[in-house]
Amino acid sequence: MEIKINKEILDYQETLFFGLTLRQFLCSVLAVLTAVGLYLPLNPLAGRETVGWICIVGAAPFAIAGFFRYNGLTFERFLWAWWKSTFLFSHPRIWKSENRYVAELEVLTQHAKTVERKKSKL
Repeated sequence: MEIKINKEILDYQETLFFGLTLRQFLCSVLAVLTAVGLYLPLNPLAGRETVGWICIVGAAPFAIAGFFRYNGLTFERFLWAWWKSTFLFSHPRIWKSENRYVAELEVLTQHAKTVERKKSKL
């Protein structure tokens, strides 16, 4: 008897239907329903080949969403990370170093100058 154990325990995914995870199964069902929902009303209007391509294009986002993983990110998390890095936070970043020693030295010299002014007034 052999028991499969993943090398990394975090990679474990429980399979429910046909060896698919629940997410993959639900997205597959949504893709099939989308394809059927597009095929039935468009079949009388256009040829089978055209309707077939429209069904593929309509069902593809759901199929991709179910099976896509990139660096541990699901499809929607990947899209959100891409959107943030491309549009929301795409401005140029200016990196400035901060020398704490010089900043503290300036504070001390300012303090010393104010002490000297007070002494000179007396």
